[in-house]
Amino acid sequence: MAVENRFAHDRWEKRDGESVGTVSEIVTDPVSDWAADFSHLAPEWSADVYPILDDLRQRCPIARTERFGGGWLPTRYEDVAAIAHDTEHFSSRSVIMGNFRPPRDLAPIGGSPPITSDPPFHHDARKLLLPTFTKAAVGRREASTRALCHSLIDAFDGRDVVDAANDYAQHIPIRVIADLLGFPPEDGPQFRQFVKNRLEGINLPQQERVTRMSALFHYLLTQVNNHLENPRDDLTTFLINAELRGQKLQASHIVGTMMLLLIAGMDTTWSAIGASLWHLARNPEDRRRLVAEPELLPTAVEEFLRAYAPVTMARLVKQDMYFGGVDMKADDWILLSFPAANRDPAQFDRADDVIIDRQINQHAAFGLGIHRCLGSHLARMELRVALETWLERIPDFSLDDPSAVTWSTGQVRGPRMLPLRIGA
Repeated sequence: MAVENRFAHDRWEKRDGESVGTVSEIVTDPVSDWAADFSHLAPEWSADVYPILDDLRQRCPIARTERFGGGWLPTRYEDVAAIAHDTEHFSSRSVIMGNFRPPRDLAPIGGSPPITSDPPFHHDARKLLLPTFTKAAVGRREASTRALCHSLIDAFDGRDVVDAANDYAQHIPIRVIADLLGFPPEDGPQFRQFVKNRLEGINLPQQERVTRMSALFHYLLTQVNNHLENPRDDLTTFLINAELRGQKLQASHIVGTMMLLLIAGMDTTWSAIGASLWHLARNPEDRRRLVAEPELLPTAVEEFLRAYAPVTMARLVKQDMYFGGVDMKADDWILLSFPAANRDPAQFDRADDVIIDRQINQHAAFGLGIHRCLGSHLARMELRVALETWLERIPDFSLDDPSAVTWSTGQVRGPRMLPLRIGA
């Protein structure tokens, strides 16, 4: 097929038989000093990252690590915002901090445009997708999303305890994104594995990473070829037919964008849904208020996004520079912690308190700058509808066993197991 030929010189991991980019030594030692040796893969980060970020903000606002080839972790809102807006000194060619750095010549397109694209290419690549994610376009998906949420709760079938992460939250964005791309909904279990491989396998040996990514690559290639043979009204067919600057999209652009939507559009949203349900299970006063005042839910959704922002993004330093009191070197990682920015007391009153009727809430959960989340309207709709439906159907619930709750590792943080007891 023609589309397969367009992938013949893929630049992700190998070119002319040799590795490209930089592979760093794998480090799994426990963290002894978060200011000088942080790791977003550490179990403490997964279990409860906020005390770590609060401590760093007070004593070392930009932390350092030599892991993953060296990187920085700003924890103040002003520093996170400054870096997010500065495309002259920081590149987005890789947004996942791990032991592999893609080559510099991957910019300005990157592997998953537009999120990995630098200006000026980023503007055109993002503009291409905007019509799919307008409020009006998202609104047309609300009824089917609500019906899905009801069907998932119907499937609880009278159980007293359900895993709200695996039995509810994960299924919602999987189905929405699958419908958006025109993928078979029954492939959901594969999607979950793809997400885990991409976001949580960042410290694996290079060849194992390549093998895992190959499974996703070939799945997406199969979907592209299927759409070539059977065009339909979905985003995949749109990307195949789309033109950018007068030319058809490169195959790597098509698959990279599909990969972005599949990975980022799923894990971030199911994490936000799960974290919100976790909060309501632990805080019955908030749960009861939202049941009694459902009109407050859109405001509460914004607060849940602020307080439990699931996403941390990475950047790469373009050239040696001095920033925020530290000397950064070319190709150092920058881990942009939007959760840290959202808990900065210099930016938010009572920053560590979850206030479901908070009125002034300019949070950074969807990022800042030119890479602010393209799918924010879609994510908000899914989160609001998921919570509305749950609270309508299950007004009384609590944590069945707090110690059984587990959280993901890496740059997207949300519950992976969330056993909830239904009923008073």
